[in-house]
Amino acid sequence: MKHLIDSIDLSVADIERLLDLADDISNHPVKYQDACKYKKLATLFFEPSTRTRLSFEAAMLELGGSVLGFSSADSSSATKGESIADTARTVACYADIIAMRHPKEGSAYVAAQSVDIPIVNAGDGGHNHPTQTLTDLLTIRREKKRLDNFTIGFCGDLKFGRTVHSLIKALSRYENINFIMISPEELQIPEYLKEDVFKKNNITLTEVERMEDVMPKLDILYMTRVQRERFFNEADYVRLKDSYILDLDKLETAKKDLAILHPLPRVNEISVKVDNDSRACYFSQAMNGKHVRMALILDLLGVQV
Repeated sequence: MKHLIDSIDLSVADIERLLDLADDISNHPVKYQDACKYKKLATLFFEPSTRTRLSFEAAMLELGGSVLGFSSADSSSATKGESIADTARTVACYADIIAMRHPKEGSAYVAAQSVDIPIVNAGDGGHNHPTQTLTDLLTIRREKKRLDNFTIGFCGDLKFGRTVHSLIKALSRYENINFIMISPEELQIPEYLKEDVFKKNNITLTEVERMEDVMPKLDILYMTRVQRERFFNEADYVRLKDSYILDLDKLETAKKDLAILHPLPRVNEISVKVDNDSRACYFSQAMNGKHVRMALILDLLGVQV
């Protein structure tokens, strides 16, 4: 594997290998502290990010490597009209691996066609976020000890949510997973996912508008925020932004071992009172992101420890 652009670039065997490596990194950090000495990661973030960018940087630093890059398109030559391909070619002269986030779908693919060093898609528009998918899978496996035989509910913005799209595609390869989509009609998952993932693979899909109706069935609840930056008009955003708020009352009928995930950032879709509930996994999920990105960096660079 030279690049990671889409979650379907990873086979089930690839995922298992990366998650096993992430677990070993977590359990034996000293073993990996100089694994990427003299290697450089470039973070090209044309769109705001906290967790993804910082976890990539922390991952490389904890592997003994170094980091360069930018955290805003305003501080790059994109403001002068430079193409994605030219930016990637230039940065490839200075780094060994690139993590790139961009608001346009397909941008990471364009960059990957232009360079000879690994490109990692750190989010491209509403399309894909494969390293968040690895983070989610590691969290599910750590919480449930398996990646099959469970019911997962996706709640909130399922139309524009790239983390949702990536995770659905990855989980569709595992056995006996029941998918429940919880959203208003305007924010349901895109038709292409219904066709390419569910109908094509004969996977059952349940769509509902109220999380209370399905809460007792869920083993995992994947919450998402309604993303202002994906809307074309403010009125639609304001109308839908508070559609789903998870609080302690809604959790009364939930399973005692429910795992609550959220890719973050949270706005108000999860009450802060839920944070102290043993079922809240979203901050440990953020830590898992660092470990899985460390594993991915090692894998793409071909570093053996």
